[in-house]
Amino acid sequence: MLDPPKNCPLCPRLAQYRAALRQAHPEWHNAPVPAFITPKPKPRLLIVGLAPGKTGANRTGRVFTGDYAGEILYAMLQQHGFASGTYAAHTDDDTRLHDCIIANAVACVPPQNKPTPAEATACRAWLSKRIAAMEDLRAILALGRIAHESVLRVFALPLRDHLFAHAAQHDLSDAVRLFDSYHCSRYNMNTKRLRLDMLEQVFTAVKTHLNHAR
Repeated sequence: MLDPPKNCPLCPRLAQYRAALRQAHPEWHNAPVPAFITPKPKPRLLIVGLAPGKTGANRTGRVFTGDYAGEILYAMLQQHGFASGTYAAHTDDDTRLHDCIIANAVACVPPQNKPTPAEATACRAWLSKRIAAMEDLRAILALGRIAHESVLRVFALPLRDHLFAHAAQHDLSDAVRLFDSYHCSRYNMNTKRLRLDMLEQVFTAVKTHLNHAR
């Protein structure tokens, strides 16, 4: 098993929040959101976000689906050949991924979209399993500092030597490179902390790296 079970008990605060949301919105997913994979032998790119949004992935059950960040991310994936189909913000659209997997550092929705350090630590075992299972992994794109730090800890690398910065790149091993980007949240886009051309710069770098990777 590479994703947490439906009633994962590792984070009491998140489990309690899930239970409350199940009472208020029984039609929603309200469970750990699994990684999004379109069956393909040995994808080379892993995209790591922060956590499911309350009315986004927590509602729909698919990462980055149903909220503003998903609109930005899936459009960029299509533009660079990592996705096809018509993104319609629900799980039964025909969106398919190519050569990549999308996951989150924290699989359950946190209150106010803010997981605690302890929750990120508890969920890291699942991220570690996902990374270990990707035999041809060559690039990881971290959307935001928490995702960046979670990836570094999976690889047992010191944070002080691999600082987060938009468009930064870090070699995690002889085979895998980490690419950093600000998260494509509505807040970051509205405040211009992240612009589409900035995100496109990162995706272009990822694509170039994969084109030259063994």
